[in-house]
Parts: sequence; C-alpha cells; structure tokens
Amino acid sequence: MTLPTHMSRDQFIARFGAIYEHSPHFAAKVFDTQTVSDDSEVLLENFRRIVAEAGKDAQLTLIRAHPDLAERVAMSQESVREQSIAGLGDCAPDEYAAFRQLNTDYKARFGFPFIVAVRGLSRADILSEFRRRIDNDPATEFAAALGQIHLIAAFRLHDLFGT
Repeated sequence: MTLPTHMSRDQFIARFGAIYEHSPHFAAKVFDTQTVSDDSEVLLENFRRIVAEAGKDAQLTLIRAHPDLAERVAMSQESVREQSIAGLGDCAPDEYAAFRQLNTDYKARFGFPFIVAVRGLSRADILSEFRRRIDNDPATEFAAALGQIHLIAAFRLHDLFGT
C-alpha cells in the first residue's frame, strides 16, 4: 500500500473515503486540513476530530447514512461484509421480525437507525444490545451511535492498514 502521506487527494479519498459510511467528505477534509498520517492511530484520531468538528447536523447526517441492521437494502460493500460476518443475512424468520420491529421502533424514537459495530458479535448479542439501548434518552443514544460509528471506522481503517 502506498503510504497515506504519499497519496494524492483523489487517491486518499478513494482509499479512505469508506471509513465512514457513505461519507467520503470526511476523508477529503482530513486531506485538506493536512492531517494525513502514516500512523493508523494518529490518522484515526484525526478522522474522529474532523467528525467532532463537523457539528451536530453533519453528525446526524453521518448516523443516518448507516443502513438498518438485518434489512435487505442497498448498503456499502463494507457494511455488507460486516453484517454478513455477523450472520445478519441468515436470520431466522423470528429474528428477522425482531430486527424489523426494533428498527422501526428505534427510528421512531430517535430519528436515526440503530448503530452497533457488529464485528465479533452474534445475532443474539446484537439483538440484546438493541433492546438495551432502545430505552436510552436521545442525547445518550446520539453519543452511543457516534461512538459505534467511530469503532466501525477504526475496524475499517485497521483493515486497510492490515493491523
């Protein structure tokens, strides 16, 4: 892999634009603010800072860019792979019905989809987390969603770095 600091803007966005779901503008901002690093942890922190500095409206847009869990909808290649590994494409009818109902209830309560980094979790783990978090207050859940998005980004970035 070409080191990030040796990439053109277009190369950097092409390589790191999917770190945050359907939000390559964050990679563009990291590049444009000259906070590119060859150290994956430093780069990840720079991405997190850019998201934090983007403000609540941009963060809400980022949260809403994520697909519902276990839904059969078009999603990013990364999300397809992550949900597939977690077995979300293999839900039994009762599990699928539970996910659909929780997705509906959650979005009605918070105005955005439930976000959880599914890597390393089973379907039962994910459903349990879903049921636990649906009772959070909106501010807590907004922060939890962003925290999970940053964890997903960390997994994706480390995959790109092979670490």
